Amino acid sequence: MAAVTHRICPFCEACCGLELGIADGRVTTIRGYKDDVNSAGFICPKGAALRDLHEDPDRLRAPLVKRGGKHVEVTWDEAFAEVERRLPPILEKHGRDAAGVVIGNPSAHRIGLLLYTARFARSLGTKNLFSASTVDQIPKQLAAGLMFGTWLSIAVPDIVRTDLLVVIGANPVVSNGSMWTVPDFRGKTKAMQARGGKLIVIDPRRTETAELADQHLFIRPGGDVFLLLGIVHVLFADHLVRLGRLAPHVEGLAALEAAVAEFSPERVAARSGIAAPAIRDLARRLATTERAALYGRIGTCTQEYGTLASWLIDAINVLTGHLDEPGGAMFPKAAAFATNTAGTPGQGRGITIGRRASRVSRAPEIFGELPISCLAEEIATPGDGQIKALFTIAGNPVLSTPNGPQLSAVLPQLELMVSLDIYLNETTRHADVILPGLSPLETPHYDFAFPQLAWRNTARYSPAVLPAPADQPEEWQILLRLIAIATGKGAAADLRRLDDEMAADEVRRIAGPGAEAVLGMVAGTVGPERLVDLALRAGPYGDKFGLAPGGLTLAKLAATPSGIDLGALEPRIPESLRTRSGKIELAPPLLVDDLPRARADLARAVPELVIIGRRQLRSNNTWMHNLPILAKGPFRCTALVSSIDAGRLGLRDGGRARIANGPRSIEVEVEISDDMMPGVVSLPHGWGHDLPGARLGLAGQRPGANLNALLDETLRDPLSGNSVLGGVPITMQPL
Repeated sequence: MAAVTHRICPFCEACCGLELGIADGRVTTIRGYKDDVNSAGFICPKGAALRDLHEDPDRLRAPLVKRGGKHVEVTWDEAFAEVERRLPPILEKHGRDAAGVVIGNPSAHRIGLLLYTARFARSLGTKNLFSASTVDQIPKQLAAGLMFGTWLSIAVPDIVRTDLLVVIGANPVVSNGSMWTVPDFRGKTKAMQARGGKLIVIDPRRTETAELADQHLFIRPGGDVFLLLGIVHVLFADHLVRLGRLAPHVEGLAALEAAVAEFSPERVAARSGIAAPAIRDLARRLATTERAALYGRIGTCTQEYGTLASWLIDAINVLTGHLDEPGGAMFPKAAAFATNTAGTPGQGRGITIGRRASRVSRAPEIFGELPISCLAEEIATPGDGQIKALFTIAGNPVLSTPNGPQLSAVLPQLELMVSLDIYLNETTRHADVILPGLSPLETPHYDFAFPQLAWRNTARYSPAVLPAPADQPEEWQILLRLIAIATGKGAAADLRRLDDEMAADEVRRIAGPGAEAVLGMVAGTVGPERLVDLALRAGPYGDKFGLAPGGLTLAKLAATPSGIDLGALEPRIPESLRTRSGKIELAPPLLVDDLPRARADLARAVPELVIIGRRQLRSNNTWMHNLPILAKGPFRCTALVSSIDAGRLGLRDGGRARIANGPRSIEVEVEISDDMMPGVVSLPHGWGHDLPGARLGLAGQRPGANLNALLDETLRDPLSGNSVLGGVPITMQPL
């Protein structure tokens, strides 16, 4: 008879609770866990694919070292010895900046990777840190940091109490939220509509979310900033600004009003693709609805004005009186790791940006990292600081970043490439050493970031479901071994001692004289679980190391598989602010000073045809294409084209076409759909599994075309360094 256990799904930001049947060391069933305090039984196809990932024959279960141009299995000692033989001489000869680190999307779902990759990067002492954030959400984080004082003070819609939700450039029916943890968005939206609420979706495609909406408006890709400027203009011009209780906590109101004076709906209509009356109506509905929220996501981030658009979304929520109010856009209060719950409430140091710049393009550092689109040039360009040794951690930038073919071409120039990854994929095929992590079922799980973005305050923890192979280290132990090598302690260092020393150093910085007592209370845990326990106990709901009996501890969470419900979102301003002024910075100079760029762009001719990406429920990221339960069904890597464009260009449904952007081109399968705005083509992200040397058997059967191979790696939002992935002009012709 199968034993029943529970696990948080590690596949997307919804973080749903799963109920698993286990028999004879195998997962026999996976269903939604109805008692889970976050997801209440909801599950999507990704959760059901957890067994496929665990059993995938292509998943690496032993380290690989490249010998004679081929990857061969070796022991863990041999793999670390290879790194130790090659890394220290590189650092000694070329300096610490000769190393680079790339962090991929799955790291966000692995507490060992999240907590120990930062430690590893510090041990290297390099400025060359890159992640998937700069092809995704960094504009939203930068805008939030400037306005509210921390990088993850992200206001999310209080969907269970709102009367009007306006979604721009996002598809939460598919994503179940992005920078917004909201499982079963469809069910919550239908409940909102049943009580009389409305959903408005603004997108160049009639998405799955738009099909659910009460109103859908097409918008020109990259036109979001102009629509939002028009809305802010109307709010001021028509005297619709209502700050409410936030009035004493807002700085920069007059500066914002002056900055948007020229952006009337009539001026921005053509550039946004939305008529002036519709812009005015949208502004008035947001202003006059008692409980409303405006939410924007990846489409508003991955464009030329990603930071400006992200800023204006929050500014509109402030101006309409809907920020930090029930039914509006609110700040979750996470149980652990949230910087907006640490320190003195209501004041802080704000964020610091541009402490350094990339060596070649001089792109500014944001949130401690450089734009990942700079990686190839940092490897290829000679000089001091040239990257000679690269570590990739659960990432596939050859497919997921602009101009991946260029990156693929320069990776062989490295003197050393080490990948922490469970697959031999399009990127790791270049690695000299591949160090595989465990299956998600073999590791404990605590969500680091997502409770800071969640629709409701909860805390949950999952222990490992299946035993790990006896000879395979956990990811945090792999990283500790690399830390030991990078710091000269050697691959044979005592990892337990090293981990104890690092934990003690961190506790002493915070707890001072009380450090030893604090460490004594968590003496029974090691690695990331110890760090989670420390963070929970010190957090806003914690037991304060005995000073608040009954408060949260890791043991308490481990004893509660369904998680602990910490309540609905509540107003947090001014307590959550960490700006230098102690106020919401409504008009940060960095952002206001970028508006002339948008003003000049109003006169730019609209391209005849542009391309945007697309996320799909079964293929959010590249590695999901190798899992049978997600890969089955119709071919999904199709280029969606409106019937108007298809007729004009001579394209036929199911036919082949070439898409080009200057010298770059790809071949795609055409799908004609009037869900597309005329003048816009949509191709999903993360495909292109036809490169030699990768071992992704199922994905390779239907490789698809790589959208990112079309894109210019030098085209970035100048404020955040985020790559421009949408609204890129293309040509398209039938084959």
